Amino acid sequence: MAVNAYIGIGANLGDARANVQDAIARLARLPGASLVAASGSYRTAPIDSSGDDYINAVAHIRTSLPAEALLLALHAIEAAHGRERPYRNAPRTLDLDLLLYGDDQISSPTLSVPHPRLAERAFVLVPLLELAPAIDIPGLGPASACLPRVADQAISKL
Repeated sequence: MAVNAYIGIGANLGDARANVQDAIARLARLPGASLVAASGSYRTAPIDSSGDDYINAVAHIRTSLPAEALLLALHAIEAAHGRERPYRNAPRTLDLDLLLYGDDQISSPTLSVPHPRLAERAFVLVPLLELAPAIDIPGLGPASACLPRVADQAISKL
C-alpha cells in the first residue's frame, strides 16, 4: 500500500540550488516511490548554525517503502552529495528529512515522524503548505496553525 510522505530538502554548501534540484530528481527515480510534487525553492538564513544561507524545498512522494527503508534511501542520496555530519546542524551539501509519513507517528532510535522540529521552522512549513495547504501534522493538527510561531523567521521564494 502506498503512503504519502513529505521530504524536507536543504543545502548551503557547494551549488546548493543545484543540489536541491538534483535531490528532487533523485526522489523522482527512487525505486518504490513516485514524485507527486515539489515545492518551489526558498532562501533562508541558518538556524542554530552558521554558514551561507540555505536553499530549501519540500517534496511530496507516494511510496511503498517502509519508513525506515525510506530514511536509508534518503541517507544514500545525501551520501551521493558528499554529506558529512561533523557536528549537529553543521553546514551541508544536502540534507533530506522525512517530515511526514502518512498519518504515522514514529519514535525509534533512528527516526522521529513527524519530524520533531517541523512546526518550529519556516523553511519547512512554508514549502510544505505550498504543496498541501490543508495538511495536518499528526498529533499537532493543521500545519497552517503553526505559521504564527515562525513569523519572525525570514524566508524568501526564489
